[in-house]
Amino acid sequence: MIKIITDSAADLPAEIVEKYDITVVPLTVHIDGKEYADGVDISTEEFYEKMARAKELPKTSQPSVASFIKVFKELESKGELLCINLSSKLSGTYQAACLAKKISGVNVAVFDSWAATLGQGLQVIKAALLAEKGMSRDHIIQTLTEYKKELTHYVLLDTLENVVKGGRLSKFQGSLAKLLNIKVLLTGVEGALVILDKIHGRKKALQRIMVRATEKLRGAKDIPTRLFSISHFNNRKDAEMLKSQFIKNFNIKDEQFIINEMGATIATYAGEGGMVISF
Repeated sequence: MIKIITDSAADLPAEIVEKYDITVVPLTVHIDGKEYADGVDISTEEFYEKMARAKELPKTSQPSVASFIKVFKELESKGELLCINLSSKLSGTYQAACLAKKISGVNVAVFDSWAATLGQGLQVIKAALLAEKGMSRDHIIQTLTEYKKELTHYVLLDTLENVVKGGRLSKFQGSLAKLLNIKVLLTGVEGALVILDKIHGRKKALQRIMVRATEKLRGAKDIPTRLFSISHFNNRKDAEMLKSQFIKNFNIKDEQFIINEMGATIATYAGEGGMVISF
């Protein structure tokens, strides 16, 4: 039996976590001088409200090595363990899990998803489905290694406010982007984020995503079985609109699509209105 572990950055819906009996190790978010376990001590809605009022950008931190050791030890007797983590290019979570494996001596395979939010979550679901079919852990890891290379991730930033608060952009640049209504579209490359486009206006940005998705999926033979996902920060309207466009343009079924709100970790950096599309 394979036991799947992930971290809270995967932003998986609760029903999927329960369905596949996935263990989620929470990252930590610090806001207004208090510390919360992502998705445990603070709900998504509560976090959104607190962040809107905060003068400084919340700080996030990886799970402690001790928290991973605790989970690994608790699950050791339940089967072979597979821990699928947030990209090592974005967080120290994967490294913490690797160190916990070394210290604990538990037979756990730690996997770098090269992704975040539901892009990571899709890999967790893929692993759970393969485990249900009785695939070995080595086979699942081999499949995930190829799958993560094939996945496409688009990150649309509706506001650069959090990027400015985090010191990655000057206030002047942020104000100029706001004045010009510039939206930033990024993509994932081997676990890191790179800028694809800077687009004037939300409508054009959403159209650009569909154009790029069409280019990516042209000629793809696995569309009928492929999973699609959108995670968003308080932007269900645009997420549902994009979903309807994907369903219409690529003739996919509703059950192939997952939409969920971003948890505190990813929302901190995406900012309000932000979305991550993965397929």
